[in-house]
Amino acid sequence: MTQLPEVPPTGPEPTDVDLTGVRNFRDVGGLPTVDGRTVRYGRLYRSGHLAHATEADAAFLSGLGLHTIFDFRNAADHKLDGLDVELPGVRNVSIPLSDPADGAEFWRLVRDGNIQQLRSILADGKGTDRMVASYRSIIRDRTAEHSRVLHALAEGSMPALMHCAAGKDRAGLSVAVSLLAVGVEKEAIEADYLKSNDAHRRYKVKRSDSSPAGMSEEVMELLNPLFGAHPDYLGAAFAAIEEIWGSTDRYFLEGLKISPETRERLRERLVEVA
Repeated sequence: MTQLPEVPPTGPEPTDVDLTGVRNFRDVGGLPTVDGRTVRYGRLYRSGHLAHATEADAAFLSGLGLHTIFDFRNAADHKLDGLDVELPGVRNVSIPLSDPADGAEFWRLVRDGNIQQLRSILADGKGTDRMVASYRSIIRDRTAEHSRVLHALAEGSMPALMHCAAGKDRAGLSVAVSLLAVGVEKEAIEADYLKSNDAHRRYKVKRSDSSPAGMSEEVMELLNPLFGAHPDYLGAAFAAIEEIWGSTDRYFLEGLKISPETRERLRERLVEVA
């Protein structure tokens, strides 16, 4: 008989579940909104990729009643980790939020480079600078993709699961945008985002040299800006919204083409009734 993962009794609804082959899974329910309400449980989930989901993981996920899974990985991610397992009756939507060719040589060095090469591309804040630029770029350049996600949610594509590879950056931003749209407090969005740093959630770093030298403390420290969640990254995304569009409301209306009526439908689907 399939043994389902146990849900820890951390609150009135399940928010955190440790799955065997899926990292960084959680329900964003319970987060507070600026008008004193909370996000509904069982409506929006986030995680890392589902390619390595076990039979028990798949059984648990199937039991959530998911309507849609949004996969924000690109073709290079699919080649590295594999395609998601298929869940019966669930719609899978692929919306890449990064170009496989973008930084291909950089990521090759992350996987295969020696310590000197890693220092050259990551030391002295270069890794952090790259991540900040990436977050700003996704906000600035992926408005059509984020608009597509929000319209789908407003039109009934819930319960939904959003994921990328680690469930931290691309999925993290998409979840953040969705939560901003319905008025969740920025501090609460950041607190949920930073949960991706928990040891049991973090994406397992893959390098061709898995020896003690290839995975040394210095190597891990150099890679940490790429594989960790940092407040400055999300802060850079929020700042980009203000700098480019002047306000959050204009970002949704002019940047994402989300009307006030669509945002209200989103709130009705995602937020508890007052």
